[in-house]
Amino acid sequence: MVKHIKKITATVFTAVIFSTFLCAQAFAQELLVGGQAVGIRLSTAGVVVAGISEVDTADGKVSPAGEAGIKQGDCIVMADGAEINQAADIVAAAERSGGAPVQLSLLRSGRELTVEVLPVRSSEGRWALGLWLRDGVGGIGTLTFFDPETGVYGALGHSISDADTGEALPLGEGSITDAQIVSVSRGVCGKPGELNGCADFSQVLGSIELNTGCGIYGHSFVSIGGRAMQTGAISPGPATILSTVNGREVGEYEVEVNRIYKESDGVHAVLSVTDDELIRRTGGIVQGMSGSPVIQDGRLVGAVTHVFVSDPTRGYAVGIDDMLKAAGIFCET
Repeated sequence: MVKHIKKITATVFTAVIFSTFLCAQAFAQELLVGGQAVGIRLSTAGVVVAGISEVDTADGKVSPAGEAGIKQGDCIVMADGAEINQAADIVAAAERSGGAPVQLSLLRSGRELTVEVLPVRSSEGRWALGLWLRDGVGGIGTLTFFDPETGVYGALGHSISDADTGEALPLGEGSITDAQIVSVSRGVCGKPGELNGCADFSQVLGSIELNTGCGIYGHSFVSIGGRAMQTGAISPGPATILSTVNGREVGEYEVEVNRIYKESDGVHAVLSVTDDELIRRTGGIVQGMSGSPVIQDGRLVGAVTHVFVSDPTRGYAVGIDDMLKAAGIFCET
């Protein structure tokens, strides 16, 4: 499966976010369905280790981080007792050390660890730890729904994950922005396609407050979404998806829900694209379409999540009820 966040980059930014707990109110009985492309910017809580590298020194190649037991996917949250907010903080800590051990606090699979890394002087004369770091991501995704009563939106249908490790990124702060699709790289067998979009990061639409296995969620500063629609259960049979594959125009395309199955995180579906126009334009499901609403019998029933690498006309979807539960809106009383 391919995660549908396009062009993961190591970027750092400041975003305005609300601390309002998403479970404060129940959703309206009708939601506004999405389908439009949105820009996504997310900074991590701490910095993620994207890889372990060797440092060229006068005595040969050395891997200080590897020797200290740091692993790809670890999240570094503190260095010598100081909070880490960006990759540059780690570089600065190594320089300040003057070669003395640097104590790093890590998060690994939910566990807190502390390790000491002994910096080495590189051939360029700088103290280095031998780390590739990532402190943020940016890309294009698709809005699934918006609730006009609470201002809560949902998008993507899956988590924003690290491109190298596949692990969900720890959320620092983030935002969704206005975006448009400028071109499409068609999907073919063995090579997923993608929507090539242009995100306007000066036009912030809302905050990102949750990064879950069933999507990203937050509050929108403006009304977003299209027509009002009640929710329902996804089932085998004909359906449509709403997605933007050109400019800002949301199109509706025919699909067939082939199979429903359950996993520990909820209800999922396998679907096939049957719309000749969508296949002509994109080859089927491509990166950037994750979050595209799935509509059956006039109801919002789910969202596209992944594509079959071996067949771009086939993909996966998540049920809308599980997206709403992941958002924390449906609280147990």
